[in-house]
Amino acid sequence: MEQEVRLDYLIDHLMRENGSTSTDIEAFKTDTFEEKLELFQGLCNVRDPKQVNSEFIEIQDAFLTQWNRDRTLTTIHDLTAVEPQLYIWQGDITSLKVDAIVNAANSRFIGCTQANHTCIDNIIHTRAGVQLRLACADIIKSQGRKEASGKAKITDAYNLPADFVIHTVGPFIDERGVSPLKERLLASSYRSSLILADEHHLSTIAFCCISTGEFNFPNQRAAEIAVKTVENYLEETESKLNVIFNVFKDEDFRIYQSLFEQSE
Repeated sequence: MEQEVRLDYLIDHLMRENGSTSTDIEAFKTDTFEEKLELFQGLCNVRDPKQVNSEFIEIQDAFLTQWNRDRTLTTIHDLTAVEPQLYIWQGDITSLKVDAIVNAANSRFIGCTQANHTCIDNIIHTRAGVQLRLACADIIKSQGRKEASGKAKITDAYNLPADFVIHTVGPFIDERGVSPLKERLLASSYRSSLILADEHHLSTIAFCCISTGEFNFPNQRAAEIAVKTVENYLEETESKLNVIFNVFKDEDFRIYQSLFEQSE
């Protein structure tokens, strides 16, 4: 089955599920592939965590597997260490073929539900498939409360090239600014994720810049905490984990480069 045929099926299903009219459903079929892809992403973003039939899962998985492979995937062997076991890589974290990528989640834990929002939470959930939101919803249901800052949970990565997703809720910075408590919570997000990765005997973990986007943590200070926490953990535990600091913005790439240059 061709990718566009799969995409048409998925959009049709999601629109019907969402209560769209027959006119709306027919209208999208004249769109370009890129326009359909944007619509598909938006529909995935707003979808509640509810079960879906096996035919949808089969076609979705085939579509996402191909979509995720239709780009350059990066492994740890493509990177050069800036320190033993430590790496910096700039790009889309969902294109990393590693043991685990870290998602900067929110306290609801089921992914961002704003259509086509460009946050990492949305990107990860879209490319993983609806199963990821269901798995996260099960975690919240099981614990009976929202996820607290500084903790970490692990799920399968489903259709992503990574094997697992580690979800952590970093601290939110409001008008009161950064406090020692918020700094400790950010460090805890990194340390909790590392502990979880070692408990599952993983060899490679990739961190996004936790809390620096929608949660407003200053980029420089966040990077300092990230590097110090990871270095201390590796030294204290003698962990063999390889850790990738994944950045997307040029600003963050410069910050991490500078931090490692200063430590030489």
